[in-house]
Amino acid sequence: MEEKQLVYIVEDDTSIRELEMYALKNASFEVMGFADGSELMSALESRVPDIILLDIMLPNEDGLDILNKIRGSALYCNIPVVMVTAKTSEIDAVKGLDMGADDYITKPFGVMELVSRVKAILRRLDRGKKSVLRYKSIVLDENRHTVLVDDAEIELTYKEYEILKQLIRNKDIVLSRDRLMEIVWGYNFEQGNRTVDVHIQSLRKKLGAAGEYIKTIRNVGYKVGD
Repeated sequence: MEEKQLVYIVEDDTSIRELEMYALKNASFEVMGFADGSELMSALESRVPDIILLDIMLPNEDGLDILNKIRGSALYCNIPVVMVTAKTSEIDAVKGLDMGADDYITKPFGVMELVSRVKAILRRLDRGKKSVLRYKSIVLDENRHTVLVDDAEIELTYKEYEILKQLIRNKDIVLSRDRLMEIVWGYNFEQGNRTVDVHIQSLRKKLGAAGEYIKTIRNVGYKVGD
């Protein structure tokens, strides 16, 4: 079964939040709702959604401040965000676009409009999608060719980067040394196993504590996973 796309809704008005959640669930999305920014940020630590609907007028911390946090985090900066605003606050929505929001929608709106807007944004972003691979504290951005561990960028050689990419992309699958040689180097040779081992050793060292995510499967190869 195809995995449902996950939508996070941040809206302090319970009735509006429940209406939005109901409409999106009926449109085959998985949905989670939050009353404020602190609830959202806690949820992001355990799971990253496909899109966030973020109300501007929120208690404690407004939507623009929360958007600023999201766009300033290497872990969450690529999540699409739609600002939800009252008609009288449209100028804030425009400010949100300048700060990196992907779109905004003005209250009051029909639920069909909301669903259509979310689907359209996800389709648009999917066409030009940046491929970002994640495993626990490791974030690998294929477009930027960067690797982050706990929000800090790690300098890797091209071969180390490619090995890590293949291991995360094939999470929980053991890749033999021969297979890694074929994928990363494009050929195999007699000393290939030793070459892979040396690169893995260097990669683990550069990843620090996250290096332990790369498991050695004795006499076979390597994998990323539990």
